[in-house]
Amino acid sequence: MNQFRKIEFWLATVFLLFVLFGTFYNTVNLSIYRLHAIYGSAFARRGMVFDYYIHYLLPTLAIWLARYGVFVTAGAWIMARLVPARKYVQAALVAAGLALILFLVTLVANSYLKGDLLGVYATKRGAHMHFAKLAFSSTMLFGIMYAGYALLQLCYFEFLADYMERNAGLRRKVTDVMIGMAAWAVLTAGFFAIDQYSVARYWLAMSPALIFCYMMIEYRLLPRYYKVARNRWFFFRELIAYLVLSSLACVVMFIVVRGRWSDAAVMFALGFTAVLVLGAILPLTWKRYESNLSQEEKVKDLQIALGSSSANLDFLRSQINPHFLFNALNTLYGTSLQENAYRTSEGIQKLGDMMRFMLHENHQEQIKLGKELAYLHNYISLQRLRVQESPDIQIEVHIDDTHCDHYIAPMLLIPFVENAFKHGISLRNRSRISITLNCDAKHIYFDVHNTVHQRPDNDPERNSLGIGLNNVKNRLNLLYAKKHELSIRQTAAEFFVHLTIQVSK
Repeated sequence: MNQFRKIEFWLATVFLLFVLFGTFYNTVNLSIYRLHAIYGSAFARRGMVFDYYIHYLLPTLAIWLARYGVFVTAGAWIMARLVPARKYVQAALVAAGLALILFLVTLVANSYLKGDLLGVYATKRGAHMHFAKLAFSSTMLFGIMYAGYALLQLCYFEFLADYMERNAGLRRKVTDVMIGMAAWAVLTAGFFAIDQYSVARYWLAMSPALIFCYMMIEYRLLPRYYKVARNRWFFFRELIAYLVLSSLACVVMFIVVRGRWSDAAVMFALGFTAVLVLGAILPLTWKRYESNLSQEEKVKDLQIALGSSSANLDFLRSQINPHFLFNALNTLYGTSLQENAYRTSEGIQKLGDMMRFMLHENHQEQIKLGKELAYLHNYISLQRLRVQESPDIQIEVHIDDTHCDHYIAPMLLIPFVENAFKHGISLRNRSRISITLNCDAKHIYFDVHNTVHQRPDNDPERNSLGIGLNNVKNRLNLLYAKKHELSIRQTAAEFFVHLTIQVSK
């Protein structure tokens, strides 16, 4: 969707720039007398004074700028935000507001563009009613055209987008065709919009040959060069052949439209075709093809890595039978109860619950926050068993799960707690760990504060601080992009973590 909006915006901008260029080109290239003769003849017939800038240039620019602004705003606001959110009433209100703006701008511009009608109607009221009718008809035509365009968008995203997403090759071909058709339509409409009808006729006549050249380069020349030949002689031979065929076809169509042979016309057609093919079609097509090829190679590498990881995981699962481990833990748990080893039995039970979470919940994309908190409680309880004989170690846990009926990616909070116990506990120095969690309707607030102790130089964990945190940072950026806030501060003796996650209901 975002990619589509970007393409839509840039095509509309290119079209506007094309119209502006053609309009200003006429202003600079033609003499003031010719401009008055072309655009002011109606004023002259009624003996009225015509000013090219007031009665043509500025009103024309106002209309096209208003159309561009309404089109871009409707795409970015109505189609991208309101319609996907099913806010149809707001969408209708915004559409009505944009239509009103376009109507008013067109009305005022028509009163200058068609100002000669003030000398036709008996009263100014009659002329202004005519201007209003023209503005209304123009606005309605624009609205109907945009409604058809929006309907095509909705049909595509509703029925075809998912299928296209699953078929990368087909998606690339359809995207190429759509971009090419859109660019062709923008250029064609631009020629007509700036009243260059003769140029537009030549462009329409030459378009099939240029499209043929583009298709041959995209789907025959580049694939064969990269995947089969890798031969420069083959590349230049094929390119010259396509260029010659396209140029000859363009010359023939150019002469047919012109109606007679002209050396200048032939040279123009040949030069235009060569410049467009070598200066635009070939480099743009080549760049896009290399980009697609690079993406295909990355996808293949990821598929290979994923296959290797899956194979390794299956191997590990085949080596470790979870049912055997659970049965063994249950046996040890029963034995410890018979021997009145309550601390041991409690630890075995919590360890079994943690293993069950790792095997059954950890592979899911989303789990209930309560399951993550249960794992967290079991982990903290096991750590308490380990250090409960040390009075200088203080562990504070404040978890309020009153409004914590959210879903969360598994193992997202655990690394911060593991890091706190790993680097915040010392059996020789006073240590403190504080863990706080609470929720509201849309957020999870999580804080961890712990002491930091200097480790011996020969401790392999001395420089490992931050590795697990970097891992969880990457997961947060992937899973909760722009929907989380992570603040980490460290002093010589303390470590602070604050995490806020915005969850969707």
